[in-house]
Amino acid sequence: MIRNPILPGFNPDPSICRVGADYYIATSTFEWYPGVQIHHSRDLVNWTLVRRPLERKSQLDMRGNPDSCGIWAPCLSYADGQFWLVYTDVKRYDGNFKDAPNYIVTAPTIEADWSEPVYVNSSGFDPSLFHDDDGRKWFVNMQWNHRTESYGGSPKSPAFDGILLQEWDPAAKALKGPIKNIFAGSPLGLVEGPHLFKRNGWYYLTTAEGGTGYDHAVTMARSRKIDGPYEMHPNMHLITSKDHPGAVLQRAGHGQYVETPEGEAYHTHLCGRPLPPKRRCTLGRETSLQKCVWRDDDWLYLENGTSVPDVDVPGLFGAVPVEKPMRSEYNFDGGTLPADFQWLRTPEPERIFNLTDRPGHLRLIARESIGSWFEQSLVARRQEHHSFRAETVIEFSPDTYQQVGGLTHYYNRHKFHAVAVTLHETLGRCVTILSCNGDYPNGRLSFPADSGVAIAAEGRVQLAMEIRENDLQFFWQTEGKGAWQPIGPILDAGVISDEGGRGEHGSFTGAFAGVFAFDTSGRAKAADFDWFNYDEL
Repeated sequence: MIRNPILPGFNPDPSICRVGADYYIATSTFEWYPGVQIHHSRDLVNWTLVRRPLERKSQLDMRGNPDSCGIWAPCLSYADGQFWLVYTDVKRYDGNFKDAPNYIVTAPTIEADWSEPVYVNSSGFDPSLFHDDDGRKWFVNMQWNHRTESYGGSPKSPAFDGILLQEWDPAAKALKGPIKNIFAGSPLGLVEGPHLFKRNGWYYLTTAEGGTGYDHAVTMARSRKIDGPYEMHPNMHLITSKDHPGAVLQRAGHGQYVETPEGEAYHTHLCGRPLPPKRRCTLGRETSLQKCVWRDDDWLYLENGTSVPDVDVPGLFGAVPVEKPMRSEYNFDGGTLPADFQWLRTPEPERIFNLTDRPGHLRLIARESIGSWFEQSLVARRQEHHSFRAETVIEFSPDTYQQVGGLTHYYNRHKFHAVAVTLHETLGRCVTILSCNGDYPNGRLSFPADSGVAIAAEGRVQLAMEIRENDLQFFWQTEGKGAWQPIGPILDAGVISDEGGRGEHGSFTGAFAGVFAFDTSGRAKAADFDWFNYDEL
């Protein structure tokens, strides 16, 4: 049995690819580095993170990218003895423009070093590459029309100006031939996320529509010719929860079709699991997988007979889910950053952290402020549960209030809570709280613990946070002395979500738990972290 979501926490826009008995899913990473997450499975039930392929400055440099920009909707495919990855590095979100350059990289295996990127076009985002059975290759992406009132967070259908098709010449590493707009979308609007596949002489096109909020959907169309005209699915939408507010998996849309070697049909999609009472998806957009069937009319349908996705789905014969531990411990002893962790934007991580200056510790080199779009020293892992506890220990000796280091529940510059060690003019070294409760666009801070709590001038300090659905409580203790002490009031953890602050469509990444340090004096103060624990509650 497949239990959805198969990739919990921030894992949106799933592109699925099968090579023999191996299945791979690539998901968006937006401003988090390295770019693109690729998970692997052999049974569609148990998935393991195996690669983040965009790991060099020449492939990806997101310094200066605004929040929720960066890697949008990658497409992973396999042909001609190699893997192909298509991706967008979005450079602008607000205003009329998106500035969305699209690239292709390749590799002989998922684990190998991926090639230097080849630039393709910038006419719109969500690119996809289809390998036809005659050997030709076709590039599709949505077209962005800047001449409409479609601003960040307020999408308007006319800006999503159909799906473009053009042939890709792998020898010349360039597009060739005419550009054709093959699909304008359904009346739901906001057509994006195109993927093509072929079956029984039909070209099938699945797209994402309705925006990435509660009206999201997978729309399906088909044609006898790749360039159309395309006819709409009898139900229009293959997968959607938009008319079913009670469904567990909400915001269902944007996915891709895959077949098993035995011809069984499945379709990925992103989804969200909202918490009452405000219907905020604190785990961001997650990846799910639905069992499908082909009917006599040569159309694909969900096996459950509806368009509403299921939590439990029939899997491959004999597949048994592996129970995941409730506790994850990270001791930073291996000399490399644990695979669960990422950082923000920069292809030069050595400037913001290392595990070599002090072996067995994660050293953050404090640089720009929390929320910076350039060099922010923040290393974090995804929140995967509605309730969890995170703990760490920090060694940090600030000599000014401009030097701050600690533990954070983080979404972006407008949505975060942090408990930290710093220096106060009268308290001396202290533990304090910094919060930004979704204040867009100003990003104003609040200080829920006022000036903070005075602590010893030296020594290691343990920091913790407990998130229980919409509530967050911070704790601290001097290592080896006393018990955990709460600090500050219960905070709104639900604001650390897609819907928090700016609201639906204003941002669409996910919540992280991690460590940070900044030094706005410019002296690059070091903060050392010995371990980090994450426990499901």
